[in-house]
Amino acid sequence: MRNLLIQFTSLPRAIKGLIIAINDSIIVFVVLLAAFYIRLGFFYWPENEEFLVIIAAPLIAIPIFLSFGLYKSIVRYIGLKSILTIFQAVTMYAVIWGLIDYMFVSIDGTPRSVIIINWMLLIIGIGGSRIIARWFLLGSIFNKKDLKVKIVIYGAGSSGIQLSESLKLSYEFEQIAFIDDDLSLINSYINNIEILNVSELPRLIKDKNVTEIYLALPSISRARRQKILTDLSQYPLTVKSVPKLSDIAKGKVMFDELLQIDIKDLLGRNSAPPISSLLDVKNFNKVVLITGAGGSIGSELARQIIKFNPKKIILFDHSEFALYQIHQELLKYNKLKVEIYPILGSVRSLERLELIFKHFGVQTIYHAAAYKHVPMVESNQSEGILNNVIGTLNASKASISANVETFVLISTDKAVRPTNTMGAAKRCSELILQALSKTQKDTCFTMVRFGNVLDSSGSVIPLFKEQIKLGGPITLTNIDIVRYFMTISEAVELVIQSGAMAKGGDLFVLDMGKPVKIYELARKMIELSGLKVLDSNNPNGDIEIKITGLRPGEKLYEELLIDGNMIKTKNELIMRAEESMIEWPKLKVMIEGLEIACMKNNTNDIRDILKTIVPEYKPQS
Repeated sequence: MRNLLIQFTSLPRAIKGLIIAINDSIIVFVVLLAAFYIRLGFFYWPENEEFLVIIAAPLIAIPIFLSFGLYKSIVRYIGLKSILTIFQAVTMYAVIWGLIDYMFVSIDGTPRSVIIINWMLLIIGIGGSRIIARWFLLGSIFNKKDLKVKIVIYGAGSSGIQLSESLKLSYEFEQIAFIDDDLSLINSYINNIEILNVSELPRLIKDKNVTEIYLALPSISRARRQKILTDLSQYPLTVKSVPKLSDIAKGKVMFDELLQIDIKDLLGRNSAPPISSLLDVKNFNKVVLITGAGGSIGSELARQIIKFNPKKIILFDHSEFALYQIHQELLKYNKLKVEIYPILGSVRSLERLELIFKHFGVQTIYHAAAYKHVPMVESNQSEGILNNVIGTLNASKASISANVETFVLISTDKAVRPTNTMGAAKRCSELILQALSKTQKDTCFTMVRFGNVLDSSGSVIPLFKEQIKLGGPITLTNIDIVRYFMTISEAVELVIQSGAMAKGGDLFVLDMGKPVKIYELARKMIELSGLKVLDSNNPNGDIEIKITGLRPGEKLYEELLIDGNMIKTKNELIMRAEESMIEWPKLKVMIEGLEIACMKNNTNDIRDILKTIVPEYKPQS
């Protein structure tokens, strides 16, 4: 029987529709005879005109059912809306059949109550046949309980109930219970599913073989979400989440589309709302250029700035593929019809920069072009400095030459007491902008310093995700290493606001919240994937965290300030730092010497000059 049902479900939809229509025709005919029997109290076989009207009943019913789409519905997913459609279709058929019967059969022929009985029985017959078929199909073919994923829904509110209803239509899952923190709901039932306290999870895992838990809490704060995730991380469960209501409203995801836990939920960091007036100042109706536009930060800058209706947006990058990607993305969502220009070029070429800046009449520049991967720059010092330091100098000079109004440098926490070439090069870039800001007043130079951004090209998060996916191990350089984290979108939002507050030579520092211990982050990522850490305490675990040792130039912890002097700004997450600087005539000579050393690839001279420019620089390798 089961094989027969499987063969039926694999038939073409047209064939299945025809079979259901034949079934409905039989039901229509049998129900009419049953209506006569119930009304008269004995079996009645109609004759003459009445017999013809009864025989014609399926010919009346099937076209009506077809017009209502009854043969387009997938039987095993039939729901309340489909039952309502059946009610409407049967009602229309019953009325039309009654009128035809009244026209062709004598007034004393068919009792009028037969029409009512026929209508009621047919709703039961047509609707009931589909409900039975749905139950039988799911029960016989797909509803093998031992093969189903046992799940629990955390949250017995409207989102949890909607998710529960959606899961009922799936043959892959079996909901065991709801979990909720509201004590007044405990031991209540929703659709015959019990609401339990979170303390019941160990029992459900052991006795009911629950392996997944779905968070139906789309509107709670990130701090609250982090607390729940921390509590759940002790259990061998895969944790997924219902998407945010804002994402559903924007059409980004469907309600019943469960998402993997977002890594930012593990950080428990709540972002502050932006000051909308600061977002427009340097972008609305301005010609905006972004260097490194194809990178993680540059591309997010482009995505956000295009929303503020700039006059033109110029995407500048040396990578053809990265530039093509962000250009195509912006074209797709360019609702304001902003002029977008993808320009290939390198910040190493002063002439190219001056030509582009003057040709387009650039007014605002976000300088995100830089080599950021610490070990890579450490083993390619000359190229790293030429790109990061001389590239910034070229962009600054070209800005002054082209009368650019605002120049915003994307800096890094690695510039603070650097132990690697990349950090020292970034500190040099900051010093260049501070010094040049004192030599003229036409171009407003400013810098924004912040730590790691989630899911950027240099972040550990994508690496950890991939390593977990491949079964491990997760590679970590040191068990005590800590880092600041912020989402790319929030960092860029704050960068734009910082640029709007700049007066010239400003160094802004973003509040990154509390630093995160990377080892604990790796553990949570493993546990919330439904796996266990493999270590000496748990030799039967799934994923090992392997300590590999600090990489060249890598620090155990990062800082955001050199001197510790900060001034508050309009935005509570943006501080203005006051740090020592070098006057341009003196710095200019040192930068020229650094460039010559890089062109000769003289690593000893490079180190010595960097130490002179950045006294806090203590190279580890």
